[in-house]
Amino acid sequence: MVMEIKKHKIFRVFHTEKGKMSLLLTENIIPNQRSFDEELISHDGREFRVWDPRRSKLASSILKGSPNIGFREGDIVLYLGSSHGYTTSFVSDIVGNEGFIFAIDIAPRAMRDLIFLCYERKNIAPILADANKTDILRERVSAVDVVYQDVAQKHQVGIFLKNTELFLKEGGYALLALKARSIDVTKQPKQVFMEVRQRLEKELTIIDYRELEPFQKDHCMFICKKK
Repeated sequence: MVMEIKKHKIFRVFHTEKGKMSLLLTENIIPNQRSFDEELISHDGREFRVWDPRRSKLASSILKGSPNIGFREGDIVLYLGSSHGYTTSFVSDIVGNEGFIFAIDIAPRAMRDLIFLCYERKNIAPILADANKTDILRERVSAVDVVYQDVAQKHQVGIFLKNTELFLKEGGYALLALKARSIDVTKQPKQVFMEVRQRLEKELTIIDYRELEPFQKDHCMFICKKK
């Protein structure tokens, strides 16, 4: 039996208990439709989607205690590495119908799935592009309130900083879901995390850092603000 749904400390995120499980939720902006195979929970005339932290690094960072992920209703978001759109769909719920997401991915197969998602969720624009080629993105992306990146490439930090510099508004939030093994398999993940932190601190203000075990192996989340 699902107990009372409560507001989470994270804006427009909710949580509840089901048996011994703690569930993270967002309110569905397209009621009666599943974007993936997620469980839907109805409560007091509203519908909520269960957000799996093992499929989403953003959900992982919330469950690991991040006090603020930066997203607000109405925000414009640049999402780099949107893949098939799982986490993107929950960001879509958080920013709401007045918000908008530029969803960038380089893989045609993932983009096909994302396009189908966008038929349902009108606040997402799918863009097949290389996140490293910002000269091309400049023709299609506006200034944004939030940059979110989940790109498993060796040069993921450089890509993140380049896009943050170009597209993020002053005082905006920048979130980097970092995969250590994609940067250097010869180093321990904690060493990679430390080196990346030192690099980010030169250009951004880091407001939160979380390692994402046990939900995501060898990953961490940096939540930053533009100086």
